[in-house]
Amino acid sequence: MKKLIAFLTLAGLLSFGFTNMVIAQEEVVAQTEGTNEVAAEADSLQVAVADQVATLEEDVVVDKGFHQVLKEQFIAGGAGFMGIVLLTLIFGLALSVERIIYLNLSTTNTKKLLNKVETALQNGGVDAAKDVCKNTKGPVASIFWQGLHKYEDGLDIVEKSIVAYGGVLMGRLEKGLTWISLFIALAPMLGFMGTVIGMIGAFSDIAAAGTISATVVAGGIQVALLTTVFGLIVAAILQIFYNYIVAKIDSIVNDMEDSTIGFVDILSNYKSNK
Repeated sequence: MKKLIAFLTLAGLLSFGFTNMVIAQEEVVAQTEGTNEVAAEADSLQVAVADQVATLEEDVVVDKGFHQVLKEQFIAGGAGFMGIVLLTLIFGLALSVERIIYLNLSTTNTKKLLNKVETALQNGGVDAAKDVCKNTKGPVASIFWQGLHKYEDGLDIVEKSIVAYGGVLMGRLEKGLTWISLFIALAPMLGFMGTVIGMIGAFSDIAAAGTISATVVAGGIQVALLTTVFGLIVAAILQIFYNYIVAKIDSIVNDMEDSTIGFVDILSNYKSNK
C-alpha cells in the first residue's frame, strides 16, 4: 500500500513538472512569435516611412516653380556674366515699354478728326480748325495744325509744310529703335561670348587634370550652354517687342499719309467755296 501511494505521488510530481515545462515552452514560443511580429511591424513601418520621404522629395521637386528653376540655372551659368545679359534685357524692355506707351498715346481716330476739322472750317474758319487740332493729341493733329498755320501762303506751301513736318514726326516715332535693335544683336553675342569663355575654361580644366573626364569638363560646358540659351531668350523677347513697335509705327504713318490727303482736299474745297 505504501509503495502504491509513493508511486502515485511520484507520478503526480512528474506530471506536474511536465505540465509546467510545456507551459513554459508555450510562453517562450509566444514571446518569440510576438518579438517576430514586432520586428515585422517595425520593418514595415520603416519601409512606409522611407516611401513617404521619397514621395515628399518627389513632391518638392515637382512643386519647384519656374522662377526657382530659372534662378538656379541663372546662378549656375555664372551670375557675374549672366548679369550683363540680364542688363540688356532690362534696358531693352524699358525702351520698348516707353515706345509702346508713346505710340499708343500718338494713335488718333483720323476720320473723326477730319470731320471735326471740316465742321470747324465751315462754322468758324481756320482759327476754329486750329483750336480743334490744338486740343487733340497725336502727330496727325500736329500735322493738320501745321498745314492750317501755312494756309494763307497757299496750298502748295501747305503740302510742302505737311511733308516736312511729317518727316520730323516720323523721326520722333522711331526714336529709340536703334537702341532696341542694338540690344537684340548684343544679347546673343554676349551668349556666344559666354560659350567661348566656358569652353576655354573646360579645356583649361582638362589640361590641369591631364585627362578627359565628364566631371572635369561639365562645369565649363554648362556655363557655355546656359549663357547661349539666355542670350537667345533675351534676343527673342526683345525681337517680339521690336516687331510690334515697328508695326505700330507703320500703322500710324499710314494713317498720317491717308489723313493728310483728305485734309488737303478739305482745305481745297474750303478755299474754292470761300
